[in-house]
Amino acid sequence: MIDKAEIKKQLVQAAEEVRRTTPMAGSITNAATMSFVANAQIAAGGSAAMVYLAEEAEFLAQAGGAFYVNMGTLLPVHEESIPHVARILSDADKPWVLDPVGIGIGSLRTAVLHQLKAYKPSIIRGNASEVIALAGLWELEGGGDASRVRGVDSTDAVDAARQAALSLAAWTGGAVAVSGETDLVVCDQMVISSRGGSPLMEKITGSGCSLGGVAAVYATSASPFIAALAATNVYNVAGRRASQRTTAPGSFQVAFLDELYTATPQDIANNPFEVLEA
Repeated sequence: MIDKAEIKKQLVQAAEEVRRTTPMAGSITNAATMSFVANAQIAAGGSAAMVYLAEEAEFLAQAGGAFYVNMGTLLPVHEESIPHVARILSDADKPWVLDPVGIGIGSLRTAVLHQLKAYKPSIIRGNASEVIALAGLWELEGGGDASRVRGVDSTDAVDAARQAALSLAAWTGGAVAVSGETDLVVCDQMVISSRGGSPLMEKITGSGCSLGGVAAVYATSASPFIAALAATNVYNVAGRRASQRTTAPGSFQVAFLDELYTATPQDIANNPFEVLEA
């Protein structure tokens, strides 16, 4: 286990490296939030590219430093492209982020997510109900069925997903970020709670999806655990600051991207977080 001072040091290093190198993190992501994901990745200091086809996803997986897979708005082509790119990334030992949004909706989504267990994503990002449902689908401790997932919304408290998150992190050897009022970032040896953000983040489409994309950007420059925490912290910083500028969702989205862009590595490291017992 690393102490809080060392975590802060690594957060600063990761954010500085991203700003210095503008790393590529390709995505197969939700069509409803694609623009916001790309804009958030760029605002955080990275570079974005969105694809659908297996051949193009393979190219980005090989060319980029990390990759993001979001299960929203599935198309028939994703039945091939998502498992294909996950296998390529796993074989190349490259970091990738999975957001199992919409888990439990339809047989195609379930079948694809079931396949992804073998390819062990570096970071899993979801709300509490999605994390619990994914652990259940993969037959891990703390898991449950998908009946409590309401579309893309959670019906479970974040802390209820702690054991599922720990089990997923132990299986993958990576990290799990559970989003909610107070976020959890988990690896197999550590649990972090990160505070901040704004209730307005629930009023815009794509705050969760784009968080996964930004986690992929940081994963190019840091361990999965530090990358997941850096993304979570910068979102909490940007959300809190944006809510001080506006009280309506349309202007909040613009303000949020501005604050994501202007957040310094020190801001990210100093966002309030606590080290909890695993």
